[in-house]
Amino acid sequence: MELYTDTYYIRRIQAGDVKGFACLLDKYSRPIHSLILKVVQNQEDAEELAQDTFMKVFKNLASFKGDCSFSTWIYRIAYNTAISSVRKKRHEFLTIEETALDNVSEEEAANLFGQTDSTGQVRRLEIALEQLPPDERALILLFYWKEKTIEELVSITGLTASNIKVKLHRIRKKLFVLLNGMNHE
Repeated sequence: MELYTDTYYIRRIQAGDVKGFACLLDKYSRPIHSLILKVVQNQEDAEELAQDTFMKVFKNLASFKGDCSFSTWIYRIAYNTAISSVRKKRHEFLTIEETALDNVSEEEAANLFGQTDSTGQVRRLEIALEQLPPDERALILLFYWKEKTIEELVSITGLTASNIKVKLHRIRKKLFVLLNGMNHE
């Protein structure tokens, strides 16, 4: 089957040919499910929330204006769906003292993401990510794992660019503190 652009399928769906939605579902179901799973950390919840996300996408596709890429738009819906779900469950997450973060240089925190050579380091990073609040975990994953730009993150999260930069800075420092703690155990 020949592959077309997202815009092609969106236009066909908006014109009444709902069969095109299957192509978008095929393209985005894994990355959306994967992101949601990283946020909610529960397979069953992630499957349900991914379905909810695609139901919202289908229901609201007529309102998609193309102000941003379809990818950004669908990630925004997935992000909001996952964060809303986690907020409802009110999990408790690790808090890190502000003074501990202030003692970490930006260089140390930035270098953290260049040190994922070994399987052990990757696993420690995954454990540290699990300790972050869902909104922080989603933000750092969208930026580094899904390689979304600051502008795309603004569109996905509704935060300002400067707020996102500050949050990413602080999250990197938190991860550095968490990983440093694991290395000294």
